[in-house]
Amino acid sequence: MGLIQAQRGTRDILPSEIAYWQQVEAAARTILHQAAFEEIRTPIFEQTDLFERGIGEATDVVGKEMYTFQDKGDRSLTLRPEGTAGVVRAFIEHGLHAQGGVQRLWYIGPMFRYERPGTGRQRQFHQLGVELLGSGDVRADAEVIAIAVDLLQAVGLNDLQLELNSLGTRDDRIQYRSLLVDYLMPYKADLDPDSQDRLTRNPLRILDSKDAKTQTILQGAPLLGHSLSVASQERFAKVQQLLTNLGIGYTLNPKLVRGLDYYSHTAFEFQSKQFGTVGGGGRYDGLIAELGGPETLAIGWAIGLERLIGLLQQLAPSQPTAIDFYIVSRGEAAEAQALKLAQTLRHAGFVTELDLSSSAFGKQFKRADRSGAAACFILGDAEAANQTVQLKWLATGEQQAIAQADLPALADTLHEQIARSRNDRSTTTV
Repeated sequence: MGLIQAQRGTRDILPSEIAYWQQVEAAARTILHQAAFEEIRTPIFEQTDLFERGIGEATDVVGKEMYTFQDKGDRSLTLRPEGTAGVVRAFIEHGLHAQGGVQRLWYIGPMFRYERPGTGRQRQFHQLGVELLGSGDVRADAEVIAIAVDLLQAVGLNDLQLELNSLGTRDDRIQYRSLLVDYLMPYKADLDPDSQDRLTRNPLRILDSKDAKTQTILQGAPLLGHSLSVASQERFAKVQQLLTNLGIGYTLNPKLVRGLDYYSHTAFEFQSKQFGTVGGGGRYDGLIAELGGPETLAIGWAIGLERLIGLLQQLAPSQPTAIDFYIVSRGEAAEAQALKLAQTLRHAGFVTELDLSSSAFGKQFKRADRSGAAACFILGDAEAANQTVQLKWLATGEQQAIAQADLPALADTLHEQIARSRNDRSTTTV
C-alpha cells in the first residue's frame, strides 16, 4: 500500500507554524471583544441553495469552485466556500433580528473552494470574518474597516494597502451594467475566455480580470462611479471622510467589485505585494432579505489566514515554545516521583517537559540543553530516597538541592529566577 498523503490543496499546520496562528487568533479575540463583537460558529456544510441564492449563481465561486455533494438522503449539500451566507442563515433561523439593535458577530474557521492551489491559496483554507448586521449608518462602514486595520496592525502588518470603492445601489449597478456591456461587446472576441462568459452572466466581474489584454481593453471602459446616484456618491464621500478622520489611508480603486453578488455600496480590500488580496469585504444590504429574512442592512469582511500567516512568517522567524523546566530522572522510584513533580510544576504555572526515555543521565542532560529550558530538575536514586530534587540552572551551571515538599512554596521565587535567567541568556546572546 502506498503512502497516504494530504490531498492536493490541503496542508497540515505543524507545531513550528502554529504560533503564528495563535498570535492572530489571540489578537482577534482581544480586539473584537473590545469592539463588542461576539463569536458565532456555523456548520462546515450547508444546503447548496444557501450559497446559490446568497453568493449568486453567476459567480465563479458557485459556478466553478464549490464542493457540492448528495448525501444519503439525496440532499444537495455544499462545504462552505465563505462565511457570510452561513452567518446570515443563522441570523434568520434563530431570530437574532428579533433582539433588536445591531448584531455584531465574528467567526473563524475552514472554508473550501476547488481552485488551483498556489502561494497563499488552498482548497481548504481558513478565514476570520466579522458581520455587523442591522445598521446602514456610514459609521458602520468606517468602524468595521477600522477594526480590520487594528487587527492587521496588532499582528505587525503596517504596510498593507487599503483599496476602496462604492458599488452603489442595485439600480446604480443595473445602469452601469448596461453601459459596460455596450462598451465591451465590440471587443468580445478579444476578451479572455472567462470574461467572454461573464459578459452575459456577470459583466462587472470582468473589471477584476487578471488577463493583460482584457485590462488594456478596460482602460477605455466607463467607470462605475459615473453611474452612481447623487445619494450614493454622497454616502461614499462620507465614508471616505470618516476614514480620513480616523487617520486610515486608502486608495480609490474604481475597478474593485469583489467576487460575490451580494455586495452594494462600500467595497474594500487589503492588498499585499506578494499575496495580492489578503482580505476584504463590503456592505450587503439586500442579502438577508434575499435569503428570507427581514430587510436588514449589513456590512462585514473576511481575512484569509493563510495569506496573513505567510506575511507574518516573512516578518519574524517562529520562536519555539519557551520551556521553563526539563525534568531528568533515572530509576523506578525516581521516575515515579518525576511524573508527580512535573504535575506539581505545571499546576504552579510552569512549562515543564518530562524526559520519558529512561536513558543514561548524560543523554538526558543533552536533551535538556537542546530543549532551551531555563533549568533542569534531576532525580536519581539518592534524591528519591530522601525526597529531594537537584535544581540546575542551565545558563550558569549553578545547582542546589531542594526538598520536594518545599517546591509549591517556592513557585514565586522560581518564576522570578526563570525571568532573570532568560534575560541573562538573551543579553549574553546579543
